[in-house]
Amino acid sequence: MEEIVMELKKLIDEVMIFTPRAVVSVLIFSSFWFISIIIKKIIRGIGQKAVPNKQEVFNLIGKSAKGILIIVGAVMALGRMGINVTALVAGLGLTGFALGFALRDIMSNVLAGALILVYRPFQHNDRISVAGFEGIVTDIDLRYTTLHAENQEILIPNSTLFTNAISVLHVNK
Repeated sequence: MEEIVMELKKLIDEVMIFTPRAVVSVLIFSSFWFISIIIKKIIRGIGQKAVPNKQEVFNLIGKSAKGILIIVGAVMALGRMGINVTALVAGLGLTGFALGFALRDIMSNVLAGALILVYRPFQHNDRISVAGFEGIVTDIDLRYTTLHAENQEILIPNSTLFTNAISVLHVNK
């Protein structure tokens, strides 16, 4: 019986040590989450006022800033809880390299999507033809550009758009 009481006291002591760390960690992560939302909205607002025709680029920058802040907040919160984040950060670096190599096609689509959003070779509601596909541009995403043609939606990877000749058949201004 005395052994159970000793184990219970140990458990209570550990909970008393862990609880403040956990609360501070949650506060740190929540703060970074909240700040990331504010930063994203500020960047999008600047984009709307400064360069209204490049809104998608500012949306991309805002989403990237939000993601980076959330990751930094998570690492700081884990570090505050007493977890060794050095190994975590090193592991993330190696994982990022391996994933980058494995997902190079997706990354090329994302990079091509960002460049399409910056250079604007075509816009929403333009009729384009590329790689044997033709339709009206309904959405330009980071990974795909969506064309609407005769009761069908065509998703064209942005790397295809970036590496092939594009014919803008009808420009809607």
